[in-house]
Amino acid sequence: MIYLDNAATTPLDEAVLKEMLPYLQTEYGNPQSQHAAGRAAAQGLISARDRVAKIFGCRSEEVYFLSGGTEAGNLAVKGVCAAHGSGHIIVSAIEHPAVLESARQMQSLGFEVTFVQPDKNGIIPPEEVERAVRPNTVFCAVMAANNEVGTIQKVEKISEICTRYGIFYYCDCVQSVGVVPFPKNASAFAVSAHKFNGPKGVAAMYIKSGSKISPLISGGRQERGLRGGTVNVASAVGLAAALERAADGKNNAYIAGLRDHFVRRVLSETNGAYLNGTPVLRVPSNANISFEGCDGENILMCLDLKGICVSTGSACSAGAVTPSHVVAAIAGDERAKSAVRFTFGKYNTLGEADIAVEALKQAVSQIRGR
Repeated sequence: MIYLDNAATTPLDEAVLKEMLPYLQTEYGNPQSQHAAGRAAAQGLISARDRVAKIFGCRSEEVYFLSGGTEAGNLAVKGVCAAHGSGHIIVSAIEHPAVLESARQMQSLGFEVTFVQPDKNGIIPPEEVERAVRPNTVFCAVMAANNEVGTIQKVEKISEICTRYGIFYYCDCVQSVGVVPFPKNASAFAVSAHKFNGPKGVAAMYIKSGSKISPLISGGRQERGLRGGTVNVASAVGLAAALERAADGKNNAYIAGLRDHFVRRVLSETNGAYLNGTPVLRVPSNANISFEGCDGENILMCLDLKGICVSTGSACSAGAVTPSHVVAAIAGDERAKSAVRFTFGKYNTLGEADIAVEALKQAVSQIRGR
């Protein structure tokens, strides 16, 4: 199998698993319990929080462990809206479905929502974000790097705008770990471990102390009362370990080299192939390409039969009857229907990239009937 869907999830690093195992096998106590087993688990959780805080550049008490990026997006949008009760929110039109759908739910409850459109390169213009600000704006969300086309946003400028107007700014950093620095002035940002060779089902979210936000999940006093439920200690430890390995970005050049080699071959050897999004301001792993006269789902199935894993968009949107909302927003519906996302990781090889190119060329030719 050749796995080129690393934006959906990544294989678990063996070194990360090794750090998790004690909390799955021997140090299995509930970190809220007061006995020795609980204290041992609590110490592991404290250590994991401290490690994440060091990389985030914040205080440990500003780090919260959640179930994933989807919960983080929901907590940001709904938590801020619940804390304010009414108002206006700004969301980029190419956010992850967790943020977009949460914003639409808030809209149905009476909040005013502005969806800021990207330019043709998939970039959200900061000036358009500022133009959307109103006296009653309470929240803004623009992700650091897009999960479908990989474009990197100007988050520091957007963060500055939100700070100037006193707006809670949430930055989804799920796809940008080790590539884009965490925004210094954001009110909140989040990462999800399974996107950088950590375990599934755990995220870490920074929330600036004093931020006006209400809990999404009520229950006990875990996570300082903001997120009820027993914390998954093993996964929190795994996230911290994976984040430390990914944050230095040491694999970026290698991954970008694979991606660039793949893109050069595909665009030069396949007529009617178009790269979606800017070729410059994008994460190293991502190549989102549309193929004229093809349906992206058909290409995916042809490649899958050859043991090559790719996607046609966000894994969280898989099975949707509509094409990628991101590609449609920047390049139109036809390009969106024929788009395929190839995302590389540190375990991929140049040989795999070449095999994928040849299989892709055959698939496109077969679908076009040539």
